Amino acid sequence: MLTRILFYLIFYPISVLPLSILYIIAFPFYLILAFVIRYRRKVIDANFIKSFPNLSKKEIRRLRNRYYWHLTQLGIEMLKMISMSKKNVMRRYHCSNPELVNKFFDEGKSVVLMSSHYNNWEWMVLSLDMQFKPHGIGVGAHNTNKVFEKLINRARTRYGTEVVFHDNVREVMAYHENNNIPAAYMILSDQNPSNPKRCYVAEFLNQKTGFIRGSEGFARKYDIPVLYYKVIKEKLGRYRIDVEVITEHPNELPDGAIMQRYTELLEGTIKSEIPFWLWSHRRWKHNFDDAPLGNQ
Repeated sequence: MLTRILFYLIFYPISVLPLSILYIIAFPFYLILAFVIRYRRKVIDANFIKSFPNLSKKEIRRLRNRYYWHLTQLGIEMLKMISMSKKNVMRRYHCSNPELVNKFFDEGKSVVLMSSHYNNWEWMVLSLDMQFKPHGIGVGAHNTNKVFEKLINRARTRYGTEVVFHDNVREVMAYHENNNIPAAYMILSDQNPSNPKRCYVAEFLNQKTGFIRGSEGFARKYDIPVLYYKVIKEKLGRYRIDVEVITEHPNELPDGAIMQRYTELLEGTIKSEIPFWLWSHRRWKHNFDDAPLGNQ
């Protein structure tokens, strides 16, 4: 009940405000987050130090503060998502080369869109069904607060995107592929694997890192082209999506090749603007120091 009250009586009315006003309102929250609460500071610093051991304490501090401001902006943009119009979404979040995805739809094919929790991924969920010709399906993880999950998914899906979870993604994919209904499957493949014994291990950001293999597995099962997209922040509240092909024929590549290419592209994306990844996430909970590289 409290979640619904907060959502409809506080969050929604605030989200109607212009983004320019919301960013001003957000600044005090950034100061509280960074210097009062110090939200997950130990996790953030540990992730930076492990990933970039050559950085000085001053550089780490500067990155951390930039990350806190990015995280605050992300929270505001998620709030704005509740009431954004189609026109406003597409004006602020656009793909530079949608034809790369659309050509596969014209050939009657689905695509797997691999990306990460980098920059604003929530607006991609919101706009996925509008960015490209094929039906957009976002693959996500369940939220512990089921009421919040229901409310936020109502916002995410109001422009046509379908959101599925690990417990029904196989069924949804099977339906679309077996009935020749092309779809664009958006999968953020950078989260920590729940099962470290069944993942792909790569050298990533100066350490062995486990990745969930689902994207490659689905692509091979249905022979679906795999694409990578990078979300670039052009300026405050405005983003560009750049798409590139990893492979058009996944089964022609060696096992693990798709995941390896994904990790290389993701590392390049992160290094281009370090603060914009989700550094407060406990990404390296599992230790893979003694694990061989490749599929486990």
